[in-house]
Amino acid sequence: MRIPDVAPGAKILAFGHYQPATIVTNDDLAKVMDTNDEWIQSRVGIRERRIAAEGESVEDMAVQAGGKALAASGLSASDIDLVIVATCTLETQIPNAAAVVAHRLGIQAPGAFDVNAACAGFCYALATASAAVRGGAARNVLVIGSEKLSQWVDPTDRSTAVIFADGAGAAVVAPSDTPGIGPVVWGSSGDKSDAIIINDRDDSLHQEGQAVFRWATTALHPVAREACERAGVDPSELAAFVPHQANLRIIEAIARKLGADKAVVARDIVTAGNTSAASIPLALSRMIERGEVRSGDLALVLGFGAGLTYAGQVIEVP
Repeated sequence: MRIPDVAPGAKILAFGHYQPATIVTNDDLAKVMDTNDEWIQSRVGIRERRIAAEGESVEDMAVQAGGKALAASGLSASDIDLVIVATCTLETQIPNAAAVVAHRLGIQAPGAFDVNAACAGFCYALATASAAVRGGAARNVLVIGSEKLSQWVDPTDRSTAVIFADGAGAAVVAPSDTPGIGPVVWGSSGDKSDAIIINDRDDSLHQEGQAVFRWATTALHPVAREACERAGVDPSELAAFVPHQANLRIIEAIARKLGADKAVVARDIVTAGNTSAASIPLALSRMIERGEVRSGDLALVLGFGAGLTYAGQVIEVP
């Protein structure tokens, strides 16, 4: 038996993102439900969010973000041999999004599968991609988080419609002589799985906001610290902290307890809303685009959400 060549490490070559054209402000929502800008901003910190067009699918957005990441990486479609799409909002369960997206990007016969860890999905997919590269199962991996949450919420329900939004973010993972993706810390709290739920295909998303808030603000900062410890990084060395964009109050509470005083904290939720598995790569791609982080900086990414699932790792910014 010949053991495949393995790489000592894996790194991210590039990010890419996509947001739908339609912007929905808090004032727009106030026209169709009992809410207002002050109420929304004080509770979740969102001013506006992007909503996909009626015919715009999870796969459409994934192709846009994935294509941008691939172009920025310097690789071609023929270099990619594994595609992973993190999503929990597909219109149908079969076929998977990854195979469809790979074909539309011109990637020939890659391994292709989806990951559903909800809002932790991108971190799960990134860890899987890193392990595949380091273990010799893949050369270069395209990892995409893409969500169309607007089709799974009741547009008149202010507990969900003001929060969730649409978009996609992507990264290209490749071999590296030195690690650029730290060990993942992941887990779940299945005893709380009914806190965020869609009961059946005809139902809308339901969320126990207070229960999720208490869990996120008490259980997750130790996960963030452990991810730093496993990577051999002190929180003071972080240039950026990019948690899932769930709620601005949750983001700020975790950041405060983490103690990464020098880190830029992603607050993409203010203008992008909660895009579940897309939120971390979307936020980080936009931070790179704005020059808030630089190549070689250390960033901690931390996903958490329905399941309840969580995962985090330290990465080197491409």
